[in-house]
Amino acid sequence: MSKYLVCGAGGFIGGHLVKRLMEQDHEVVCADFKPLEYWYQIFEKNKNYSLDLKEYENCLLVSKGIDYVYNMACNMGGMGFIENNKAECMLSVLINTNMLRSCLKNNIKKYFFSSSACVYNAQKQKNTFVPGLKEEDAYPAEPEDGYGWEKLFSERMCRHFSEDFGLDTRVVRYHNVYGPLGTYDGGREKAPAAICRKIINAKLNNIDAIDVWGDGKQTRSFAYITDTIKGIIKAATTKKAINETINIGNTKETTIIELGKIIKKLTNSNSKITYKPLPTDDPKRRSPDIRKAKEILGWTPEVNLETGLQKTINWFKTKKERS
Repeated sequence: MSKYLVCGAGGFIGGHLVKRLMEQDHEVVCADFKPLEYWYQIFEKNKNYSLDLKEYENCLLVSKGIDYVYNMACNMGGMGFIENNKAECMLSVLINTNMLRSCLKNNIKKYFFSSSACVYNAQKQKNTFVPGLKEEDAYPAEPEDGYGWEKLFSERMCRHFSEDFGLDTRVVRYHNVYGPLGTYDGGREKAPAAICRKIINAKLNNIDAIDVWGDGKQTRSFAYITDTIKGIIKAATTKKAINETINIGNTKETTIIELGKIIKKLTNSNSKITYKPLPTDDPKRRSPDIRKAKEILGWTPEVNLETGLQKTINWFKTKKERS
């Protein structure tokens, strides 16, 4: 049994990762900035810290006696949030930097960093339905302002800690992860959760129309949470992934209009969809090339969009019924 630290354990992906590690009989230490009552999943069996990991002393504290670190912690949300909170998003660079420093001090065996598709060069995301983004397409650097720059800089910190100090690091770039037990309101939610919530609420409250960002023709790829967790575990445990940066996502490109139609079908909704201006930095398309994940990790996504959305809708309906 190994001892794992999950930073950002109170978040969507972090909570699912903690659950999976526990199922594998690992000892898990959890840390998150949010007070415990706001964590998406809480496991009382674990040691749970609610503290600010931007502080070096806190990073030292939670990583003491740990074998492996998963750093999922950052201040982020959907496009509406990161567009209006660039400085707050960039401050997350302190989390990764101080966790890396703490790993050296506490002799951590392995460090996993969760990055984002927001690191990719904006000029390569202006046309829809073109070949997926390869890992090298992050350069020359032109990521999303704020959040994208923080992630790209933190990736390089991992790389240089590997080169200079021999720390085993692995980096994964996520592409629109969705599923149950995640953020669905408050401005931090991603498109699948937001549209599921809006359509279900509209149906429950007899509202004729819902709004979405942009004209609906922009495309995304959506990765279901269980597929993502499997990719994370493989990236963290596969020997060939040492010091690599790997896309974890679904290659199927879907327009926001199509996404809305699928959700309306699954909820038997007649709501109209209206459109509002797209945020400045929002790309026209975003879809990953996952050849590297296939070759190095033997990983491919298994859950199709309709199945994943149905699971998400079922969870949200249950949550609404209980509230």
